[in-house]
Amino acid sequence: MAATEITHLLLDFFGTIVEYSPSRTEQDYSTSYGVLRRLGATLSYDSFLTFGDATFSEHDTRCAADLSEFSMQEPSLVIMEQAIGRAPTPDETTAFVEAYLSDWNSAVLYPAGMSNLLEELAEHFRLAVVSNTHSQRLVPDHLQAMGVADLFDAVVLSVDIGHRKPHPAIYRAALDRLGVDASRALFVGDTYAADYEGPRQQGIRALLIDPRNSAPIPPTSRLVSLFDLPGYL
Repeated sequence: MAATEITHLLLDFFGTIVEYSPSRTEQDYSTSYGVLRRLGATLSYDSFLTFGDATFSEHDTRCAADLSEFSMQEPSLVIMEQAIGRAPTPDETTAFVEAYLSDWNSAVLYPAGMSNLLEELAEHFRLAVVSNTHSQRLVPDHLQAMGVADLFDAVVLSVDIGHRKPHPAIYRAALDRLGVDASRALFVGDTYAADYEGPRQQGIRALLIDPRNSAPIPPTSRLVSLFDLPGYL
C-alpha cells in the first residue's frame, strides 16, 4: 500500500483507539443505581442491572434490524420509569445518564503510547473518528482527556447521523465532512461488518484489527492492533 495513495484515515474508536468492555453488568454501576435510589427506587441492585441490560438489549435488537441508532436518553427513560414509578424530569434523566456513562466508562482504558501514535499518524494523514455510540459527548470527551482532540478533522457518530455502522450513511457523512473521495481514504477498526465489510462496500479500503485471525479477510488486511498501522502505510 503506497502512502501517497491514502490521504485520510477513518478510525473506529472503541476497541481500536481505546480498550473497553461493552458489558452493562460487570462494571460497578453503583453511582447510577444511587441516582435511582435517591429518586425513590426500591428495586435491588441486581434487579437494576438485569432490567437495565435487558432494556439496552431490546433497543439494540430493534436498531440492528434497520441499522438505525438510539440515544442514551431512550433506554434511560424506560429504566427510570420502571424504577421510580413515574416519568423522570429532564434534569433527573440527565443526572442518570451522566452517572451511567461514568460507571460504564470505568472499563475504558487508554493504551500506553496511543496518543503518540495518533500524533505520528496526524503528521502524514488527516484523521477522523467514525464510531457507533449512544452519546454525543462520550467520544469527544475521551479524545479531549487523551489530549488528541485537535488531531482529528472530524468526529462522526452514529447517534448524530441516526444510523450505525455498517449503514452507508455514516461512511458517506465522514467522507463528506472531510471532503475526500472514498478512494483516498482508509478505514481501520475491530469489527468485521462495521469496520471492514461496510467501508469496502462504499469504496473505502479497510484494515481490520483481528488478533485472533477470526475474520474471513486476507492476511494483508489484518492488524493485531492499531500500533501495526504505520507498517502498512
